[in-house]
Formats: sequence, structure tokens, C-alpha cells
Amino acid sequence: MSATLSQARRRRLHRRVRFIVGFTIAYNVLEAIIAVTAGTLASSAALIGFGLDSIIEVLSAAAIAWQFSRRDPERWEKPTVRAISIAFFALALYVIINAALALGGLQEAERSPLGIAIAALSLIVMPALAWFEFRTGKELGSKSVQADAKQLVLCSYLSGTVLIGLLLNSLFGWGWADSVAALIVAALAVREGIEAWRGDVESPFEVLAESTPTESQV
Repeated sequence: MSATLSQARRRRLHRRVRFIVGFTIAYNVLEAIIAVTAGTLASSAALIGFGLDSIIEVLSAAAIAWQFSRRDPERWEKPTVRAISIAFFALALYVIINAALALGGLQEAERSPLGIAIAALSLIVMPALAWFEFRTGKELGSKSVQADAKQLVLCSYLSGTVLIGLLLNSLFGWGWADSVAALIVAALAVREGIEAWRGDVESPFEVLAESTPTESQV
């Protein structure tokens, strides 16, 4: 699809990518600060992992911003995608270690109303942002932009998983639910990392993207 784009349209899409990653960086910096702080206070492996994922989101978005600041962004596709996949693996390793410590009884998760609030907010913001970025990346034919959109999709999964774990702990005192949520987070991160490394950037939004007309006039 990208081969048929006019230069004017391509420039417009490049500007849109820069806007998306700028917003992503700003939001995720705030999310990371809140989630890591709340997770540390509550000894929540899931919340800390969620906050670290936000930091990885920032690094991933920064990599995309760097790529699209180059004169020829397409030239830097492969190393950018590889950097994103490595970030997934790093997140998974950290979350697994913290979840194992919690399950082993070395630390116990406490209730976190602040964590519940930030997870619920992200469950609203991230899917919309991911869908917007994926459509943009698909029209550009950019695997790195689509891979970054998958980071946002993962963040949506994380938000839902962490929210469920926090609610179960808050309502029923099931501290183990936090660790289980964290391990699910890690499994998702490993899967996404493998797919990004292979260049497989299919998205849950694929059907929506296919069914929506190209924004040739936007």
C-alpha cells in the first residue's frame, strides 16, 4: 500500500506518527511514575511490571521518533523493530522474577486504589491509541510503527490483567492474584517479543483496519 502514497500523503503520515509517539511518551511517563510508585508502596509485582512496561513503551516510542526523524525512515525499519522486541524480553524477565518472589512468600501484595485507577484509565486510552497507530503504520507499510502499535495493544492487555488482579486482591484479599496477573503479563511480553523479532506485526485491529476506508483526504 505504501508504494502508492503520494509524497504529500507520506509526509502527512510521518507527522501523524510523530504526534502519536509524542503523546505516547508523555502519557506513559506519567503512567510509569504512578504505577511504579503505587506498585512499590503495595509490593505489587503486577503493578511494578505494568509501570516498567510503560517505561518500555516510552523507549519504543522514542525509537520510532528517532527513526522518523531520519531522512529515510524505511532504511531503519529492521533495527528499530529488533530494539522493540528486546524491550519485550527485558520486561518479561523482570516481571517473572518479581512474581516468583511474591509467590514464594518473600513479598505480599497489598491493596492499591491508585493502581486500580491508573490501570482502568489505561484500559480506555491504550486501545484507542493502538488502533490509530496501527492504521497509520499499515498505510505507510511500516513494520516498526505497527510493532510499536502492538506494544500499545500489549499495554491494553496488561491494563485489563493487572486491573483484574488488583480488584481480586482488593475485594477478596487474594494476594496471589497479583502474581498470577504478573505472570500473564510476562507471557504476553515474551510472545510479542518473539513476533516482533520475526517481523510478524499482525494486529487484533487487522479486521477493523481492513474494513475502514483509507483516509486519503485526512
